[in-house]
Amino acid sequence: MRPHAPAVFERLDMLEWQLCRRLARFNLYRPWLTTLRMASHLGDWPAWVVLIAAQPLLQPEKGWHYLLQYTLTALIAIGVYRLLKTRLCRERPFITFVGNVSRQAPARDRYSFPSGHTMHAVMFLTLTASHLPWLAPWLVPLVILIALSRVGLGLHYASDVLAGGLIGLLFAWGSLALVG
Repeated sequence: MRPHAPAVFERLDMLEWQLCRRLARFNLYRPWLTTLRMASHLGDWPAWVVLIAAQPLLQPEKGWHYLLQYTLTALIAIGVYRLLKTRLCRERPFITFVGNVSRQAPARDRYSFPSGHTMHAVMFLTLTASHLPWLAPWLVPLVILIALSRVGLGLHYASDVLAGGLIGLLFAWGSLALVG
């Protein structure tokens, strides 16, 4: 028996699928599609692993402390994210609206809520803004592109991205409140 998403997702799906289709039309422009795919790939893990690993180099005094803080925060966030995703079971737009929303990049699994890419992007941006404010302006465009890529590639609804961003923000604030 297949898990069933809460009814609120069915209503949201119907409201949001037109937005997904409209954003997908921009994928006709190859440079834009390439940009979205690259942002999605960077948000998968490479950008954040580099950011975490660079902490001791960027901040010699507390870098190892931040490396540990970022790693633990990310691992806890992944656990909660997986729990939410497998319990709420909102199917991705390209699955729900076959033929109307096309997938432009591979999906790791069947479910879309919340967006893990956006969760991590916002979480690491918030942590970085707190510890290395000079680096935050460089991360903002990447975070925006990652969030856009998730909807533009047909992998998420806008509400998945908003929820992922909010969850990432909450994890970063929690981490900062507990560890500093």
